[in-house]
This record gives sequence, structure tokens and C-alpha cells, in this order.
Amino acid sequence: MYNTNVEKAAKLKEILNTTSEPIAIKFLAERSRIEGNLKRMRYCQLLMEAKKGHTYTLTEENITCPAAVAALGFKPLPDKIRDGDMLQTMGLFESKEAASKTMRSMTRLKQGQIQAVTAAPLAKADFTPDLVIIEDKPEKLMWITLATIHRGGGRLSFNTAVFQACCVDVTTIPYLTGEVNACLGCYGCRDSTDMADEECLIGIPGAKLDEIISSLEALSEKAIPKARSKGIYNLYRESGARIEGYGEQ
Repeated sequence: MYNTNVEKAAKLKEILNTTSEPIAIKFLAERSRIEGNLKRMRYCQLLMEAKKGHTYTLTEENITCPAAVAALGFKPLPDKIRDGDMLQTMGLFESKEAASKTMRSMTRLKQGQIQAVTAAPLAKADFTPDLVIIEDKPEKLMWITLATIHRGGGRLSFNTAVFQACCVDVTTIPYLTGEVNACLGCYGCRDSTDMADEECLIGIPGAKLDEIISSLEALSEKAIPKARSKGIYNLYRESGARIEGYGEQ
């Protein structure tokens, strides 16, 4: 078992071969516990900075995305977003009704439930994370999702509206449900951050992190290296080449 955030981050990066730092998220109920720098940015940009090695904290005063403000329970959702006007104007939904229906379905923290949120690289976090978020290619996140059912089995269902991917899909949903949730990203995070076309996101409840790392270690003994070696695919290609060569003789 890995006891420190440094060890846990190192093991995640080693097994998954991630290209960026796992992100630790901490919800703060009191302003006096704020850590890191305060900087005006969107929540998805907070994650972007953390995966690059920086620690920042957002409050209702310095978070700049109104949808994320509501998701984190800092302030109510503005009428123009709640009623669907803005999202229809942006071209995300065909009608205000469709946009409004989507916004009503968002999972949000209760108003005033937290006073601030801190994001830091897991390896540098001096707190027990409420969540760990990883942004990377689907193959790497696939192993995390398998790790969640490695011991108990079953199937997984992911919850997304392809809007508010960072602040809802991989933050409020896994925090409130206690279950891992993954998504493909959204308009906002792809427009506002350096998220690559081929990357997506996964949110891991902090309480599940140790079990997931343990299961990833078990998967790394056989399943992960075997799949990555593409042995069956290589045999298929070789057999195809032999058949093609035979036909030409």
C-alpha cells in the first residue's frame, strides 16, 4: 500500500504511462483553510494548471465561468444559461427547451456547501484529496475504469451531457455519488484549455484511490502489458502477409 500522495502519483504514472500529472482536488468548507494561489480563471483552467504542476484555489470571487460557479454551489445559475438562451445561441442545442432540459439535469453541490476548491498535482498535494482527476488518452483511462470493477465485477455506466465536463462530469458527480465517472470532454474545456483532441477525462473519488491503484498493480502484471504488446494483432498481420504471399506464388 502506498501511504503518500507522492507514492500514489508515481505509481499511477508508472502503470498508466500518463502524459500529465494526476490532479488532486480538495473542497474547502472554510475560507481560512485556503491553500495555493488565487487567480482568476475557469474551473477547467484550474485543472489545466494543476496537471502542469501548479496549485491554485478558486472561490466565488475569482472563478470566471458562471456554469461552474453554479456547479460548485457558489452562486445560482444565471437565467440566460438556466433558460437555455446562451446554449442555443452558442449552437450547442437546437432549441432553448433542449438546452434548459440539459441544464436542469446537471449535478451540482448545494449552495454554500463549500467556500473554495483547491487543485494541485497529486504528487505535490499536502492534503487528502476528495477527488483525483486524470486527463489523458482513452487507453490509459480504460485501465482505471477496469480497475474499479477488477475485484467485484459488474458493468459501469457513465454520466455526461457533453457540457460542463470538468466541473460536473468528473467533479460533482463522482464527489456526490462516490463512483468513478468518465467523459469525453465538452465545448467549454476544449475551447478554454490546452486539452488535446485525443484526450478525455476521468474523476476518481478519493476514497476509492487506494483500491484502484492496488487493482492497477494487479492488472499491470499481465493484462496491461499483454494488451499493449498487440500480440494477437501482430499474429493476424503476419498470417495475412503469409496468405497474401502464398497467393502470389
